[in-house]
Order: sequence, then structure tokens, then C-alpha cells
Amino acid sequence: MERRLPSVDRLLRAVPGWAGLPGPMAAMVVRRVVREWREAAMGGVAPPDFEVAVEVVRVEMELLARRRIGVVINGTGVLLHTNLGRAPLAAGVAARVAEVASSYHNLELDMETGERGGRGEFLETALALLSGAEAATVVNNCAAALVLMLRHLTGGGRREVVISRGQLVEIGGGFRVPEILETSGAILREVGTTNRTTLEDYRRAIGAGTAAVLRVHRSNFVMEGFTGEPGLGELAGLARECGVPLVEDLGSGAVVDTAQFAGLGHEPTAAESLAAGVDLVCTSGDKLFGGPQSGLIFGKRELVRGLKRDPMYRVLRCDRLAYVALQETAAMSLEAGVGRAAGGVPLMAMLGVGVEELEGRAEAVVGMARAIGGKVELEVVRSEARCGGGTMPKGVIPSVALRVTLRGVGADEAARRLRLGRVAVLGRVAGGAVLVDLRTVLPGHDGALGEMLGRLG
Repeated sequence: MERRLPSVDRLLRAVPGWAGLPGPMAAMVVRRVVREWREAAMGGVAPPDFEVAVEVVRVEMELLARRRIGVVINGTGVLLHTNLGRAPLAAGVAARVAEVASSYHNLELDMETGERGGRGEFLETALALLSGAEAATVVNNCAAALVLMLRHLTGGGRREVVISRGQLVEIGGGFRVPEILETSGAILREVGTTNRTTLEDYRRAIGAGTAAVLRVHRSNFVMEGFTGEPGLGELAGLARECGVPLVEDLGSGAVVDTAQFAGLGHEPTAAESLAAGVDLVCTSGDKLFGGPQSGLIFGKRELVRGLKRDPMYRVLRCDRLAYVALQETAAMSLEAGVGRAAGGVPLMAMLGVGVEELEGRAEAVVGMARAIGGKVELEVVRSEARCGGGTMPKGVIPSVALRVTLRGVGADEAARRLRLGRVAVLGRVAGGAVLVDLRTVLPGHDGALGEMLGRLG
């Protein structure tokens, strides 16, 4: 039985290209599969024929290769899809990142003196201008920003952070705000109830041990009905009266009034929070800001300076490529004008495109697919898109989708085949069909989408 097992070398030679895997990785796959067959053979199970063995190895290689991060076409209708990397970068931003990444660059160099300089000074200046903050800085994600702020503020004798029970949210992936905050060393002082918290609740909780008052924006769910909480200006006034800083986690990172886009309401901005009296604000860089994963921090100059002196700041800082992507995205927003949507930022473009334009693109994609032929049936239908990424849960954006059906094949199998094509296409299954929403398909992907649909079978 053992002698009938194909050799690793023979199997490697029989699979052309190894699904694009590096040689050592392809060999690892083959060794693992052969080992499994050997163990099965010891139990009396005959190994497969060589042709079957080759096909098994090829499939295993392809499964591993698909775990490599690569380009997909997002037809889900979710603009900030966490599983798909959230906000795509502008082409010009990505090109600038590639240019800088492939060369030496002035990451921490004072060009005037030739000595070591500060990291991210251009970016921090741009962020301060966008928000009206006295100062700004960045770390590697919004949760890190919140931990850094609270760690720094609770570093002295005061360790209590006052927060409403209605803001102790879960941000996704099983991560909960209370647990994240506890890693900073803060002691949470919960006030109010889940649905109602008053200014007096905060006042009674603030004492000699209070390091900060924390406000967390409920960006991923909505509370309605018998609810209530003090306004941001009221809370800022109380914090100022009591001599403690007010810190806010806004999460979504909007820099423009989102109510200008069809189907969306207003999402709070860092500029509004700072104007209301908040001392430190953190947001995500890869959500409504339209940049890479990062945590953006805005606030009072002395507080931001203190954060940058904290040893944890170095632990949590962004890498050089994130700095470049952020600075170029921020520059695009500044060039559009503070408070105005930058059309060159892909997320802003996707939010702003009209339904009529989407219908025209959808019809063009259908024409491309039908020119190729195949078994696919396509229909242009109206649909609804969403922001996603834990932002604006009530926002429903009018959109256009392709209703995809495949003769003799169920919707789940059709969706699987689209995912496993030469270029992966992600849609959503609804009403016995696959819906591919054009609002989240980048215009540069229309041709590839038409080809993938035309060859679906």
C-alpha cells in the first residue's frame, strides 16, 4: 500500500504553475496531502489514482493561493466592507505609496538641517487644518488611539474614566469598548442606564479620582424610543467646570457633511466635536475619511504633545506606507476645500454618483457579458447600498444592481463560481439570484466584471 503513494517530486512536476505558490509552499502542500494519504493507508484505505491525486493537490494549492490578499470586485453594495479592506485608496494615492515605498524617503529627516526630524509633520498639519484642531497625530487604528489617550490621561494618580452605560458598545469581531478600555489601565465609572443618562449622572460621578470623561459615538447601531443623554456642548461645559478633559471616540471619521449624499443623514465630524469643546477626538482613517487603516487623533496642542511623548505612542505608531497614504488622502481633501467632498477619493465618488449613471454602467456591463455569451441571465434592477464598516446603520443609499442567474444552477453556487473566477466577484444572494451592486464596483472594474459574468458557467 505504501509503495503506491506518488512521490512528492512527481506530484509537483504534474501541477503546472503550482497555482502561483512559491516552490517551498507548493512542496509543503504536497507533503501534507501525501502524509494524510499515508496515514489513511495505514488504516487500510487505498491511496487515490495518480490522476485523482494530481487534481486533489491542484485544488489544495488553489485553496491556499486564494488566501493571498489580492484584488476583488466588490458588488456587495457595502461601501466600507470590513472583510474587503474598507475604503479603497485613490489611484493617485496608491501610485504615490508605490513610488515612495520603492525608494528611500524623508520619513524622519529635516531636509533643511539634514538632521533627524519629526515623523508625519505634513500629515499632522493637514489633519489639523481639516478639523480645526490645535494639533493632530495618528496611530495604527482607532482602538489604539482610544487606548493611548486613556492610558496617557490615567497615568497619574487619577485613573477613573466616566462613561455612560449606553455607550459601552461592541465594535465588531467580539471586541467590546469596556474590555479595550481596561487594557489602558483605566478604571471605568459607569453612569446612567442603557437608554437614559443625564448631566447630573455625570456630575455625581466626577470626583477626585476622575481622569477623564469619555463619550463614545454609537456609530454601528441606533437607539430609539425612550432615550436621552446630554448634548455634547453641555457635557463639555461640565467637564470644563470640573477640570477634567472630555475625550470622544467618533469612530467613523467623517470630514464632510454626509447628509449631502442621497440616503444618508448627518454623521458627526471631529471639527464639530472640537468646536463644541471636546479636548481629544479619535476617528478611523479607513472609514469615511477614505484612507488606510489608522487611528486619527485631534485635539488640544498640549494633550497631543503628551500623547506623542508617551512610550506607548511608539508601540502604536503607523508604518511609513500608511503615513504616505494618509498624507496624500488628506491633501486631496484639503484641495477640494475644507468640508467639501473630494471626488478623487473613491469613497466620496461612490457616495456621490447618481442612479442614472449607475444604470448606464450596468447596461454597458450587460452588453459586454452578452457579447461573450454563456449561460448567464442578467437583469438591471434597483437596489439599496449601505456604508458598512460600523458606520451610519440607518443609511440606505439608492443604487443599481445586476440580477444574476445561471441556468440550471442555484444562487449560492452561482455566487461561489463568481468568487472563484479569474477575478473574484463578490455579490449578495437575494430572492434566488446573485445581486452585483454597481455602486460598490469601481468604474475601472466594469470591463473585468463584464468578462467574468460572460464566462460564468
